[in-house]
Amino acid sequence: EHRWDSREHMVRESRQDRELGTCPRESPSLHSHFTTLTITREPRSKHGAKDGAVGTGQGCASTSSRAATTATTTTMLFEPSGDGQTPQVVVLVGAPGMGKTTMVRKVMVEWGEGALHTQFDLVFCIDCKAIILPMEASVADLVSRCCPGLQVPAGKILDDQKKILFIFDGFEALGFSLVHPEAELSSDPREVKPLELTLMSLLKKTLLPKASLLITMRPTALGSLRQCLKGENYMEILGFSAARREEYFHRYFENPNKADVAFRFVRGNEILYSLCVIPIMSWTICTILEQELCGKKNLLECSKTTTGMMMFYLSQLLKHRDRDNPQVLQQFLLQLCSLAAEGIWKHKVLFEEKEIKDCGLDLPGLLPYFLNERIPREGEDHESVYAFTHLHLQEFFAAMFYVLEDDGGMISSLGRLEKDVNKLLESYNKSRKDLNVTVRFLFGLVSQKSIEYMDKTIGCRISPRAREELLEWLQGRHRGLSHPGQAMKVSEMDTFHFLFEMNEKSFAQSALGHFTDLDLQDTRLTLYDQMALSFCIQHWAGLGSVTLQGCSFHWRDPEAELDVSVPWVWWAGEQQGQVRCAEPLFSVLSHSLQWCQLSESCWAELAALLAEHPCLAQLELADSSLGDSGVRLLCEGLRTPGCRLRILR
Repeated sequence: EHRWDSREHMVRESRQDRELGTCPRESPSLHSHFTTLTITREPRSKHGAKDGAVGTGQGCASTSSRAATTATTTTMLFEPSGDGQTPQVVVLVGAPGMGKTTMVRKVMVEWGEGALHTQFDLVFCIDCKAIILPMEASVADLVSRCCPGLQVPAGKILDDQKKILFIFDGFEALGFSLVHPEAELSSDPREVKPLELTLMSLLKKTLLPKASLLITMRPTALGSLRQCLKGENYMEILGFSAARREEYFHRYFENPNKADVAFRFVRGNEILYSLCVIPIMSWTICTILEQELCGKKNLLECSKTTTGMMMFYLSQLLKHRDRDNPQVLQQFLLQLCSLAAEGIWKHKVLFEEKEIKDCGLDLPGLLPYFLNERIPREGEDHESVYAFTHLHLQEFFAAMFYVLEDDGGMISSLGRLEKDVNKLLESYNKSRKDLNVTVRFLFGLVSQKSIEYMDKTIGCRISPRAREELLEWLQGRHRGLSHPGQAMKVSEMDTFHFLFEMNEKSFAQSALGHFTDLDLQDTRLTLYDQMALSFCIQHWAGLGSVTLQGCSFHWRDPEAELDVSVPWVWWAGEQQGQVRCAEPLFSVLSHSLQWCQLSESCWAELAALLAEHPCLAQLELADSSLGDSGVRLLCEGLRTPGCRLRILR
């Protein structure tokens, strides 16, 4: 009876959470939408984090030096450790959006269904972020607040010394220092004391010493809690493994075709795919792609760039922050972006506590959303260090540093880094290819859509001044690569990435207007690459020829090459036509096409092009393995009503 009452309360709380927006997606069944998370199982008090800050870097990709496991059932959280001891206290650590609350809901649902009955007779869950707790309370009071429909007085339940699990979700929201002498602690579950002392009594086991505790919290709040606990197991949520990312997409969309289209789109974009290790980022991307797929069969004309998805993610992180003082947020982001940029320049991902304080970033209401804290291991004498939740997030904020409006001077808060866009671009051009993602985000941030979105949705002012510098740099870098007397050509794939990230027709036309040739050599073109090329070709009025020598085209898994292998493609003439689903690049090739060294498997694709592009008037096929089957397929294409070919060589 107690179990049923508690479960009903849990369901009621879960519905309220969804209304508050803390549960991203309404779901009829947690089981059908729950995707397994990767969780480290080593006690931090013994081992600590061996490869940088907690929950940072590439998430699951960085677990090689740590023993990680996938917790398919919640019973594994309280499994005996290597020494055979069953932990009574489990601290589940994770950055915002890593899935801590989802794991708590999973525990409650599985217990309500009977999966945890051998471990616990009763489970009481307190959402520290949502519930309003009194200044003074006993444990019995907490139980009554947690489950107001109990048929038996809470004190009597606790007297029975049953196997009880207390869950505190979002423990850091209570804001307790947890520093009190043990003489003040309680041993009576009915004794009313200041709430902090009551909780400390539970943590230190002077109250209900046989009860188990599951505590979820962010890494930045772990320091004070560690001083209270003994014999605890620390676990860290690292996010989704590679296989689980794809599983999440299928669980989210339910429609397998849409799931395949969305995941293929993300798999072709290395930045997005890497970020999907963070569950809330996977949800963010799926939410956007679901809107994009509404009424469409593909994502080849997706209106949201990588930068656009990052900005939406940022708006979700800040959704429930205090909006009364936008100046505080603007100043915080200025300092955060300065820190990110200095780190990128110095190949630095870990920051000392002193640096955080010197930058004025030690604001508990904002810091945990962006930086994770690594607590020193036992025996280490240095202070805590911090890191961004993911390297690409640091690169995004580093790009923001150069364009975020600053009412003061052009010097960063630490006084060492200038907001010199040209210096960033020239360093990238000469030797610092690791700045590629930062430069790509820079282009995305100064688009007109981004400027308006950041201002209206997040309350941050982006300066458009860098647009002119970016345009001049793009035009100048390719002029230097073209020899005197030769056609002005673009031969760097990243140029198309940058223009696609900005996604503005007029800017692309201005950047490419002085060039006539596109020449790429030995390039492996992902679906994202092909989309970027297609966008630029459509807005490149002066383009006369395209050479793709030794290039290969990939549509699905980056490890698997597409059947269409194109060792040499050359074409000339005007561009017409629109991007279509299966051939994002080929569909914009028109008028005159020379296609050399084609394999037999390519002829069906070529025949389809003849039918779908009536503007194609001249076709040259050289050094190709045509064969009888190729001739038949080619003739099928020539016979279609849509074919307007005039010359075939």
